[in-house]
Order: sequence, then C-alpha cells, then structure tokens
Amino acid sequence: MPHNEQHHTERTGWLRAAVLGADDGIVSTASLLLGVASAHAAHGGILLAGVSGLVAGAMSMAAGEYVSVSSQADTEKADLALESQGLEADETSEREELAAIYVKRGLEAKLAKEVAEQLMAHDALGAHARDELGISETLKARPLQAAFASAVSFMVGAAVPLLTALVVPYRSLVDFVAGVSLIFLAVLGGLAARAGGARVIVGALRVLLWGALAMGLTAAAGSLFGSFV
Repeated sequence: MPHNEQHHTERTGWLRAAVLGADDGIVSTASLLLGVASAHAAHGGILLAGVSGLVAGAMSMAAGEYVSVSSQADTEKADLALESQGLEADETSEREELAAIYVKRGLEAKLAKEVAEQLMAHDALGAHARDELGISETLKARPLQAAFASAVSFMVGAAVPLLTALVVPYRSLVDFVAGVSLIFLAVLGGLAARAGGARVIVGALRVLLWGALAMGLTAAAGSLFGSFV
C-alpha cells in the first residue's frame, strides 16, 4: 500500500503570506493604537486611527506581496523561456547537462543518462525547470494568491486589537490591547511553527519578543511626542 507523506514545503506559499499578514496586522495595529492612546487621544480618535491603519495596512500588504511575488514569477518565466530556447537549439547538450546534474546527486553516469532521456522524452522543459532551475508546481510563485492571503490575514490580525479597543473601557485600553495582542501573537507564532514543522515554543517566543518590542517602542514614542501636541 502506498505511503502518502504530507510535507511541510507544500504549505510554504500560502503559509508565509498568511502568517506574515496576520502577525503584521496584530503588531502594527496594536502598536498604532497604543501609540495614539499613550498620547492621550480621545477614544474616538484612537479607534479612527486603528480603522485607518487596518485599511492602509491591508492594502499595503497586498500590494507589496503582489509586487514581490510578481517579480519572482517574472524571473521564473524568463528562466523558463531561456531554457526552452536552449532545448530547441541544442537538445543533446541539454540532455547531457541534465544527466550531469543527476551524476552530481549520486547516480552512475549510465543511469543518469537513461533517467535524463526518459524524463526529457516525457516533459523536457519540466525536467529542466525542476532539476536545473529548482522551479516546481509546489513552490511556483503565485502573486494573486499571495496578495489575497496577505490582505485577508492582515485584516483578521488587525481586528484583534481593534475590537479589543472598541469594547474595553478607555482607562483600561492600553493594558487590554497590549495583553490580548501579545496572547494572540504567541498563539499565532506557535500555530505557524507547528504547521511548518518547527518547535512551537520557539515560534511563539520569537513572535512574542518582536511584537512586545514594537508595541513598547511605539507606546513610548506616543507618550513622548504626545506631550508636545
């Protein structure tokens, strides 16, 4: 009976964008709320800043992720086009190049040549894309998917401190926003580490540390510069 393994690399595309978006949503929105609150702004002004940060942050994440992953996709397309030209111009040399790759990976020369011939007979460009360029369907760049995942996850993350600021009393806003946000950051870091096959504690502490640092510095900046406004 075949043994089907679920590898963690299959999740890297959407996992990276989703975790980055949610983490940034919590950290940036919570920091923004704490900074404005530390400057002694009114409750309505704090919430307005949070909503503005949510919308701006989600669009910024989507645009940044789309541009970044699109650049990767463009590079992949250019490399595939170049490889396709090489196959049309000199298929024999390309076959020898592929065989040499397999030899470096541990196959005997005769077997490497046979493998290269069979794979190229089945899908020449696919074989070179996967084994020479490192481009596979699993790790292929998907700009729209990455942009959508980043925007949605950012909004979900940003909703955590924003809803907290909405329901808690004004006098307790700083403590509750900071506390709830840090708890969710720790949970998010742990879940991301587990999904990626890493240690849960390490993932949680890593996110928690940077989140606390960002919130603390922003609150300090709001308290400092708020006295001059």
